[in-house]
Amino acid sequence: MRLEFRRFHIHIPNWLLPAVGYLFSFACLVWVLQGVDYHEMASDIRSLHWGWVAFAVLADIGVYFYQAWRWNLLLVPVCRPAFWRSVQAIYVGLFSNEVLPLRPGELIRSYLQAHWCEVPFSVAFASAIIERLLDGVWLVAAFVLVVSRPSRAGARMPRDVTDLAQALGIVVAVCGAAVALAMYRRHRAHAPIPKSRWRLKLRVLIEDLHIMGRSRYFYVAAAASLPYLLFQVVPVYALIRSYDLDLGLVPALVVLVIWRLATVLPQAPGNIGSSQAALVVALGLFGVDKTTASGLSLVMWAAVTLPLLFGGFLALALTDAKLSDLRAHAKAKAAAPRVGSKRG
Repeated sequence: MRLEFRRFHIHIPNWLLPAVGYLFSFACLVWVLQGVDYHEMASDIRSLHWGWVAFAVLADIGVYFYQAWRWNLLLVPVCRPAFWRSVQAIYVGLFSNEVLPLRPGELIRSYLQAHWCEVPFSVAFASAIIERLLDGVWLVAAFVLVVSRPSRAGARMPRDVTDLAQALGIVVAVCGAAVALAMYRRHRAHAPIPKSRWRLKLRVLIEDLHIMGRSRYFYVAAAASLPYLLFQVVPVYALIRSYDLDLGLVPALVVLVIWRLATVLPQAPGNIGSSQAALVVALGLFGVDKTTASGLSLVMWAAVTLPLLFGGFLALALTDAKLSDLRAHAKAKAAAPRVGSKRG
């Protein structure tokens, strides 16, 4: 990787970013396990209500089936993806994020969808960007709502958390305005793009965003994103109930939001370490002691990650391709200029 500033050239080794991610994750895991009572943690895990755990696993699987349906809505203006193909692409992408550094799953699932739908890669990737933007809008909106009314959530939010909510609200608003400009005023969005090797890619992305954004299905997908967020609360709530903790749906939403925010940036595979630390911090806001919170964070990670590994491995096997090849093809498609398109 090379960054250029006028006459200066800064070379960043390719191994540096993954190494930083691994180091951060390791430090988080050490903090999570520091000072806990391991005998009490083991006792808590042995006395879990496994019915709630099973329900959480099934609910989490349902979340990705729902995501596949919503993804298909966004792609209707350009193609008609098969539902099970979308599910398969999502699970291969999730599997990639769990076993590979720097979270390449979005690129890989976009590549698979583009290949199966016979549309340009940029189109599938633009739909993934819209998905993440919609998720971010609802996620931050829920976070701001809960933080602004701490008495209803049953927690006293630290000032840092409220500041984070406000900052995220500003970031999402700016990103949303930029994407809205690309969707509805694409000619104006082209103007400020500086002349560089990224200019063509950004222009293509803006065109693809415009195609999907002017469709009525975009608004259906946007509305469907709120139930998608609420659906994600269900497995978190179920796992909290498996520990016999007296927390309701609103605290579960707070835990989900903080958990998701902490795992946005690329880190170690499976977000090991950072996801546990985020859960311990979030549960601590509601008075859960560190030993209980640490044990629950490990149970949550296993309940969410292990089914993804199994389902993702199966989905990858059905593609009859190697994960390394898919990653290479996805990177090549992302780097290549678009030469044409097919509009459905």
